[in-house]
Amino acid sequence: MEKIKKLKNTFRGENIDGYIISKNDEFFEENVSGFNDRLNFISNFSGSYGFSLILKNKNYLFVDGRYTLQAINQSGSSFKIITFPNKMPSDILKNKKLTIGFDPKLFTRQFFNVFFKNKNCKFKPLKNNLIDQIWKRKTKENISQFYALPENSFGLNHKSKIRKIANLMKKCNADFQLITASENCAWALNIRGNDSKYVPTPHCYILIDKNENVQVFCNLGKITPSFKKKFNQINFINIRNADKILANIKKKKFLIDNKTCSFFLENIIMKNNKIINFEDPIYNLKAVKSINEIKNIKTTHIIDGIALTKYLFWLKKNFRKKKITEISGSQKLLDFRKKNKKFKSLSFPTISSSGPNGAIIHYKANKKTNRVLKKGDIYLIDSGGQYEFGTTDVTRTLSLDNLNERIKKIFTRVLKGHIAVSGFKIKKGTTGSNIDHHARKFLKQIGLNYAHGTGHGVGYFMNVHEGPQAISKNNKIKFEAGMVLSNEPGYYEKDKFGIRIENLIYVKKTKRKTYFENLTLVPIEKDLIDKTLLNKNEVRWINNYHRKVFVNLKNAMNREETIELKKACSAI
Repeated sequence: MEKIKKLKNTFRGENIDGYIISKNDEFFEENVSGFNDRLNFISNFSGSYGFSLILKNKNYLFVDGRYTLQAINQSGSSFKIITFPNKMPSDILKNKKLTIGFDPKLFTRQFFNVFFKNKNCKFKPLKNNLIDQIWKRKTKENISQFYALPENSFGLNHKSKIRKIANLMKKCNADFQLITASENCAWALNIRGNDSKYVPTPHCYILIDKNENVQVFCNLGKITPSFKKKFNQINFINIRNADKILANIKKKKFLIDNKTCSFFLENIIMKNNKIINFEDPIYNLKAVKSINEIKNIKTTHIIDGIALTKYLFWLKKNFRKKKITEISGSQKLLDFRKKNKKFKSLSFPTISSSGPNGAIIHYKANKKTNRVLKKGDIYLIDSGGQYEFGTTDVTRTLSLDNLNERIKKIFTRVLKGHIAVSGFKIKKGTTGSNIDHHARKFLKQIGLNYAHGTGHGVGYFMNVHEGPQAISKNNKIKFEAGMVLSNEPGYYEKDKFGIRIENLIYVKKTKRKTYFENLTLVPIEKDLIDKTLLNKNEVRWINNYHRKVFVNLKNAMNREETIELKKACSAI
């Protein structure tokens, strides 16, 4: 590829043997704007996570199990695709003495500690980004304004949250905390922005001292007079001056987040201060949703359930009559969501996949891959929305007159895993690692599995993927009441089909017990259920779930849709 050749031509001037290219921008968000997607530019890879190591004689693209097939299809002609953690960059560089360049604004120290443990290699921060030197594009920044959430849409006000953060700082004997994750800045001040396509994040950094003084570094064009008045005790500063202000602070103790504080900012602070490296406590604080937030989330899921259910009924009715493709189907679903005034945007790019494309876990249809939905297909639709106020993420797998008994049996085993998670009895100290194997056990009985976690945390009108909680074999975060997660076991057969059933759930605590309560309200495909594989409790769960779906959605359906809803939610 000509682009790769141009990049390698810059190595000599920088005196380097290789270069690392990240997916993220300087705010370390999951979905970056097109003009900041340097990894896509150099590799054609469009997934939300990965990075590239380009050496003089070899090009590597590292992704996790969700993206292996996608990376092979999009980038395999020019890059060797490696799935981590099966194999790591440190394995590639073993016994090599190389100088590897990188942009210090786009990487953290933790990244290198995890992926590049090579003491024999030198990692050189460069002043200029090498991709930017060969990529001619317009980088016009979005200057839409920040806005404050209404008081009835959150728990603690921003002053209380700042006080809570300051108290945590005092426990660490710290003078300052630098908040560098946009999602955490949003939580701390109860604000949102429009700086990302799928997430209402405000691009900024926040500096808090132990006396609760707050400085916000941002594009000042995003701060209206009324917004500034609401936060009259906060000092708003041009983000271009952040490095100078941080450099002038001396002989203090700083808390920084090792996941989102860049090498660039860390080195500025470290020069004159002591750094306490830790995980930002805001991750844990915002993971627990308030009573108000849970209430709004439930309302959001009814709204979203109406839109998705109407779409599924429309699809079932029309796929035999007219040409519906993966892309046009995805657009039709968006049209259904847009009918509600509370809808703001999608929460991630919709995965609309049929037949063999369903086997690509994070598939994104394009003109080359776009399939017409036809009789006999298994259709997987994974989508979500950002609403006022809530975030959704739901996957349904449909049979388009597919009668394959083997697929039904696999689907039912995925469903059994889904039910096992949903009905798991949460005890004090329960973590995602305690639950993950329960979702997989029915597939493993017949030698099958899936290459992704069973569930991820979900934000409140924020990131659709939110930590620290998750349902995966290595997650050790203890579940607390108010945490929201996805429940999404699946199975994917290369070049044939994909299956996934995903609901959002939250941890609910009563006087008697702590358990998961379903948030998602969309019928599960009964045409793919093999009842002979279900026990009585599983049948009861399905019937109870569908009863709840019917009660919550029926009033929003027209006459024809009501008939379909009754059928979809009838007892099995």
